[in-house]
Amino acid sequence: MNPYWSALVHTLTPYVPGEQPKLAKLIKLNTNENPYGPSPHVLEALKEEASDALRLYPDPNADRLKEAIAKRNGLTPRQIFVGNGSDEVLAHVFLALLKHSKPILFPDITYSFYPVYCELYGVEYTTVPLTDRFEIEVKDYLAPNGGIIFPNPNAPTGKLLGLAEIEKLLAANQGSVVVVDEAYIDFGGETITSSATSSVTSSVIPTATPLIDRFHNLLVVQTLSKSRSLAGLRVGFAMGHPDLIEALERVKNSFNSYPLDRLAIAGAVAAIEDEAHFDKTRLAVMASRTTLSEELTTLGFEVIPSAANFIFVRHPTRDAGQLAAALRSNNIIVRHFKLPRIEQYLRITIGTDEECAALVTAFKGILK
Repeated sequence: MNPYWSALVHTLTPYVPGEQPKLAKLIKLNTNENPYGPSPHVLEALKEEASDALRLYPDPNADRLKEAIAKRNGLTPRQIFVGNGSDEVLAHVFLALLKHSKPILFPDITYSFYPVYCELYGVEYTTVPLTDRFEIEVKDYLAPNGGIIFPNPNAPTGKLLGLAEIEKLLAANQGSVVVVDEAYIDFGGETITSSATSSVTSSVIPTATPLIDRFHNLLVVQTLSKSRSLAGLRVGFAMGHPDLIEALERVKNSFNSYPLDRLAIAGAVAAIEDEAHFDKTRLAVMASRTTLSEELTTLGFEVIPSAANFIFVRHPTRDAGQLAAALRSNNIIVRHFKLPRIEQYLRITIGTDEECAALVTAFKGILK
């Protein structure tokens, strides 16, 4: 027991992020980073912003960024909140909107930061089991609650809850906030494949954003880390009714009134405005996901249908931990969660086609 620590610190079990090893010639498929670089416009914006102006504080409200997000999503800046990555946004959400007398609800298999936030802020929670097919059942979320939060697509399973079901969930829980964590939403939806090129040419993004004006209890959280290739810049945001946004702003301005720096704001605006690069890279990831899923299925793996930039797989006769270790010996790392119900699954980030081909080759050798 460290006498200098507060009593709270002694009780915390911190979130453990994906490993970031420094190995040569590593194929890194464990942290769901985008295999393609950010928009060239982002790099230009960062160079322009890296000037004498860095001696000045950034805009505490990040108005340029809020306006860009609002314009793209058919909302107003009063409906937008921004922060250092969606993790910081979520931290404020737990304190500002989910700390009530009743426990909040979230899936038993989900983003493992949720229980960490609950510990940190003293938020009571109840986990709701996913079905045997790793799906969310709306009827399981009809109990009295202090709020509901879940990723869509879910992590680490990649399963997507359709908008019709989200609408049912919102209608049945209008007395509490429903937070839809859409970190991977841009990789979801039905895809249209060109018969001439066998490539994905378009996709409808199944975001819950269109429901915001109808349901004042809905908060949608997104990030630029995945589909915009800006994990290194740390920009996230929330969209919802102005009353929800005001609660987040109150917490933010009681903690850090300058959450986003000048570079982050400039780069984020440029990324949001480059729709062509966004579509090109996310559709490339989706096409690679389809190919990799088919190839692993051929090798005997069970592949959970994914709407994210990763797949969740298991082999019926081979231990997941041993498979992960064998891949590592081939300089390929994937994510293995030693948790109930999913200890025999691997979460594999979709890399470039070359990286995915190397993964398949390694699996073939391991399974012989």
